[in-house]
Amino acid sequence: MRSTTPLRRVLPRLVLIAGLVLAVGAHAERADRNKPLNAEADTLRYDDARQTSVFSGNVVITKGTIVIRGAQVEVRQDAQGNQFGLVTGKPGAFRQKRDGVDEHIEGQAERIEYDSKAETVKFTGAAVLRRYKGSQLNDETVGSVIVYNSGNDTFSVDGGPGSRTASNPSGRVRAMFTPVPKADAPTAPAVSPAPLKPSAQLGEGRP
Repeated sequence: MRSTTPLRRVLPRLVLIAGLVLAVGAHAERADRNKPLNAEADTLRYDDARQTSVFSGNVVITKGTIVIRGAQVEVRQDAQGNQFGLVTGKPGAFRQKRDGVDEHIEGQAERIEYDSKAETVKFTGAAVLRRYKGSQLNDETVGSVIVYNSGNDTFSVDGGPGSRTASNPSGRVRAMFTPVPKADAPTAPAVSPAPLKPSAQLGEGRP
């Protein structure tokens, strides 16, 4: 069966990812678990016997705060209602808000696998995971394989050929973590901006 109409299906929460076995302070958005899934693509092939849906062509899937993009996304459900997804093509992309804070996790890779039963997301091939506070990039991890476990809020990263790029020819794991400021840290004094000049004065003094 083919369809270009957005579909709604129930998909358990998709979780985030990153590398270097590190505990994080907040969980993925809890409300996403019970939100409907909306999928939009150029084509859809659905197999009722296998409980599998394959979306192809500029696929965009949303579920609560979750956004997934890829050239192809396959979603499968088992008899217990657990769902599994595979994102392939281009690099796929994953984004989700973290619960209770103004933070988002964004990841991308050549292949993304999510497993609702194990509560894991796996990025493979030129994998990148970023954490944003508001619109500000806070942490970034790069590797060949990144696996995040939302059940215990840990992640791991492996290096290798899949993470080699022009800027990282060795393929080793790379990470950037912004330190958390102390609660009693002094606030930097505000700096008054330079006074603005009318545009007619900007060229004064030039030959």
